[in-house]
Parts: sequence; C-alpha cells; structure tokens
Amino acid sequence: MRISNRGKISIYNFINMMLVLILAGGIFAFLLEDRFNLLGDFSYLFIVIPAIMLVAFYLIGRQIFEYDSDGEALNFKNRNIVPFIDKPLSDEFPKYKLISYEIVDMFLIKRLYVKVSSKNTGSTMLKYEISYLSKKEIKDLKFSLNKVVTTNNEKKELIK
Repeated sequence: MRISNRGKISIYNFINMMLVLILAGGIFAFLLEDRFNLLGDFSYLFIVIPAIMLVAFYLIGRQIFEYDSDGEALNFKNRNIVPFIDKPLSDEFPKYKLISYEIVDMFLIKRLYVKVSSKNTGSTMLKYEISYLSKKEIKDLKFSLNKVVTTNNEKKELIK
C-alpha cells in the first residue's frame, strides 16, 4: 500500500508564501503605524500575529509524508517543503523487523512512532510527523501497519 501527500505540495507552498507575504505586509504596516501612530500600543500585533502563524505552520511538523509497503520492505519518507529548514527523514527496512507502532494525536500535532528490531540495541524507535495527512490516509496507514504487525506476531508464534 502506498500513502503519499506529495500532490499537496503546491497547496503547502501557497500557504507558506501567503504567510511570508502577510508577515512582510505586517512589518510594512508596523513601520507605517510607527510613523503615523494610529493604533498606538497595538501596532506590534502587525508583526506578532503573522509571525506566530508562520512559526505554527513549521512547528506542526514536516508537511510531506510518504509510505510504501509494497514488496518485502517498508519505506518511510518525511520532509519539509522548504528544504533547508529540516533534514528529510528516509528509512527503509524489511517488514519482519517491525515490532509495533503508535500514533500520537496532540491537538494539531500528529506523530507516528515505529518500533523496529535491530541487532545492536534490540529495538529502535523511529519518529515521523504525520500532521498533514488526512483522516483517510491515517486510517489506511493504521490498516497497513496493523497488517504487518499481525503477520509478524503470527510468524513469531509459529516459531515458538
């Protein structure tokens, strides 16, 4: 199963550009307000509100998430639309190494934690930001990961 929100890159770029333009307009309005003094003490809101909106857009998480479970491996890719802000995450490992997963939903922020077995430490926790996925995409992701975890647990039971 493949899940990707790469098709929404243009929407996220548009939102990003609008937030940057609103911030630039707010700075310009603040400078004009400082000269004409129409609003008084509330003129700083021209900068603060757009800056908070722009920071929130980036703090929610990486915008692009790709998942591929076709074949014998699981592929996870998570990146930001602005390449220099965050380093992109890209992991690929065999399906049999998947131990468990957990999706944490905190108001606007959604995270996927994947526990993978490893030779050195026993297990490793991988974190992906899935805040920008739709409910249907998250449901499909849960279904696919449940299928892999169930298959792995059944194989472990057969070995015992």
